[in-house]
Amino acid sequence: MSITLSDAELRQRAWDAASQVVDPEIPVLTIADLGVLRDVAVHDGCVEVVITPTYSGCPAMNMIALEIELALEREGIHRPKIRTVLSPAWTTDWMSEAGRRKLREYGIAPPPAAGSRRALFGEQEVACPQCGSHNTELLSEFGSTSCKALWRCRNCREPFDYFKCH
Repeated sequence: MSITLSDAELRQRAWDAASQVVDPEIPVLTIADLGVLRDVAVHDGCVEVVITPTYSGCPAMNMIALEIELALEREGIHRPKIRTVLSPAWTTDWMSEAGRRKLREYGIAPPPAAGSRRALFGEQEVACPQCGSHNTELLSEFGSTSCKALWRCRNCREPFDYFKCH
């Protein structure tokens, strides 16, 4: 016996499946946590998932698209369309608070929320994810991946990645 889902039910089922896909570079974050998952739509019974990379040329996007397809197929949603959109450009403002918390717990300093001091004065203040100190310094604009920078805490002396603001 086959169950027919409404477009709204199919959309929600697809959203739920896609939102569980993790970022291959930061496996504690889902693409929903990151704000990379932008939309899921149903057109004539076909599912389309819209994603936006954290920056154009992000090497993880092909893997993310494949993982979304696999997640949807496991849910019985066949031949989904994955569409990558670059405009509007992704921003760290799209990250969830849960995503920021997960980054911090994983040892990566999260970007500040939209209304941060940096947004007002152009100052970058990064808290150490190990000890919480704001006595930190930038070592390199390039970290372990292109979306991160390398910082060091002057108090505990530990180096750490910082998820760059976009």
